[in-house]
Amino acid sequence: MDIDANGSERPHATGPAVAASGEAGRRSLIGLPRAALAEALEEIGERPFRARQLWHWIYFRGARDFAAMTSLSRGLRERLSERFSLARPAVSRDQTSRDGSRKWLLRFADGNEAETVFIPEADRGALCISSQVGCSLTCSFCHTGTQRLVRNLDAGEIVTQMLVARDACGEWPSPAGQRLLSNVVLMGMGEPLLNYDNVAAAVRILMDPEGINLSRRRITLSTAGVVPMIHRVGGELGVKLAVSLHAANDALRDVLVPINRKYPLAALMAALRSYPGADNARRITFEYVMLDQVNDTPADARALVQLVRGLPCKFNLIPFNAWPGAAYACSSDAAMARFAGILNAAGYTAPIRTPRGRDILAACGQLRSVSERQRRAAADHGERTE
Repeated sequence: MDIDANGSERPHATGPAVAASGEAGRRSLIGLPRAALAEALEEIGERPFRARQLWHWIYFRGARDFAAMTSLSRGLRERLSERFSLARPAVSRDQTSRDGSRKWLLRFADGNEAETVFIPEADRGALCISSQVGCSLTCSFCHTGTQRLVRNLDAGEIVTQMLVARDACGEWPSPAGQRLLSNVVLMGMGEPLLNYDNVAAAVRILMDPEGINLSRRRITLSTAGVVPMIHRVGGELGVKLAVSLHAANDALRDVLVPINRKYPLAALMAALRSYPGADNARRITFEYVMLDQVNDTPADARALVQLVRGLPCKFNLIPFNAWPGAAYACSSDAAMARFAGILNAAGYTAPIRTPRGRDILAACGQLRSVSERQRRAAADHGERTE
């Protein structure tokens, strides 16, 4: 179920994981679990053991065309090409920030779009992946929250964000050791836990040792607090968990993160305290956007310390990243330093994150598929868009 701005449930924009349509109506193989890939081969009269070879070509070598799969017979390659697709989403826009961050606006087969951001470091980098087109949570400080939920992304559409990034970075075949695209954070557009089946299927593909082979310790899933799903993340996926907290009391969090009206802090903290695998080596991360004179006082910091006491956790303090029409301003450097100092003194790691990609609206809380909004507005006025 999705959650509206008042914390009420409503049906998903889409159903459970399915393979997306590929080119010319052909079924995409990207995003299918291994068993479904074997079934697809059986459909064309091929023995299912070939699925392992397909998996290798798709996720280890990054093949974009069946013709490149030279370990398969020519006849099999032709049959695969007739029935199936390996198409990536189209890149509607490719922007690079002054700080080296890179943002892709990806257009899927139905014309809807979502954004993916790569944040490089000296010898590694994190890919921020979207799980929905738009978002239903309407967090008041988040640009994505101003875009209505259009639909969930399926598993293939989530995985192809990694494939597009690796295409762009030239990172095929999958590196055995150090890699540029070293981490994945499900912190892009949408709430991952309101699209859990598709997200879980995609994460399992990303972690598969015979393909992209990301360690579960290199994958972080961020949630605004969909309490009933939190335990499943730890028990079924075992990835790192980040929680968009942003307030230490229900009154303020109801405004900043409206899902809090459905799952208030007491319920959220109880779920986190029972999160499978949480310990000092795998601490839960609390994301906390710093809003000037809203949630950045010493009293707020001390309330946070009391809220999380006894929970293995750390904080990411995020300077508010402005976007057109935002009702908030970023806390001053002095206020953020004072806030971090209180958390540090209580024994918690609390770095103040350096904003990345602000100049291309690629920083935390700034993602929004503008072209989707423009296309919808044009349609409302009877205009033709490409």
